[in-house]
Amino acid sequence: MKSTDAQNFALLIAGVYAYHRQPCSDALIGMYWRGCQRWDYEQVVKAIDRLTNDAEAGKFPPKIGDLTRVLEGTHTDRAQLAWGKALEAMGSVGAYTDVVFDDPAIHATIEDMGGWPKLCRTESKELGYLQHRFCEAHKAYTGRGDFEYPRRLMGDRSPDHEYQKHGVSLPKPALIGDVERCKTVYQGGNLAGKTAISYSAIDALVLDNLMPRIAA
Repeated sequence: MKSTDAQNFALLIAGVYAYHRQPCSDALIGMYWRGCQRWDYEQVVKAIDRLTNDAEAGKFPPKIGDLTRVLEGTHTDRAQLAWGKALEAMGSVGAYTDVVFDDPAIHATIEDMGGWPKLCRTESKELGYLQHRFCEAHKAYTGRGDFEYPRRLMGDRSPDHEYQKHGVSLPKPALIGDVERCKTVYQGGNLAGKTAISYSAIDALVLDNLMPRIAA
């Protein structure tokens, strides 16, 4: 939603609670606003109407989780849809082009699975197993809510520094899905992907543990 929707949104939520004869505070409206901002105002209105008219769900004011289920489905639903989106892009875009999806969990999942080129080169006989891995990882990231991910999935091309060295602009990525959400995903991602895993050699760890004893 846009900031210009804030007043109408506040009236909408207040109206819903008034319909259910329950109090509604500014703090409650703020919580709904933060939880619903990723959707359009019209989408929220339709989802609330649908839940209000449901014989069971309509007994209580719709929670943000209820709206999420209506607008985005369960984690399993979203994972299956994400896999379908990735699978279609694998065939239509291919391994040599950078891609930006409209779902950050897709980026994190594909990076875990070895990256975009590796995913694209999966043999047909392995797709069933790959789908299972993809969906399980996607559900885990979606359930976590807050995670790091690469802002773009790099295709099988020259590294960025090669383009910069020759004064050539980086190739534009293919945007997969809703364009505006793709832009949001790109802006919220990391240039180098997830936080690198740091480690120390076992010998060094053992030495560090022994040093205080030797000094004593």
